[in-house]
Amino acid sequence: MSTSAPQPTITPYPDGPLLLRGDVVLQTADGEVIPRHRRTVALCRCGLSAIKPFCDGTHKAAGFRTEG
Repeated sequence: MSTSAPQPTITPYPDGPLLLRGDVVLQTADGEVIPRHRRTVALCRCGLSAIKPFCDGTHKAAGFRTEG
C-alpha cells in the first residue's frame, strides 16, 4: 500500500473551466502564491471571470465555447 499523495489532475470541462484537483501551489507570473481555499478549484479559461484565475461562471452568460 502506497502512502504517497495522489497526483494532481486537470480536467477540462466542455464550454467551461478547468478543474484542478490535488495538492498544488498556484502562483502568479511574479511567483506570488495565490491562496486556495479548497482542494478542488475551477480555473477560468474564458478570460472573463471577475475573480481570475478562478472561474465565477461568467462563461455561461458569455456563451463561451470550446473546440471539439
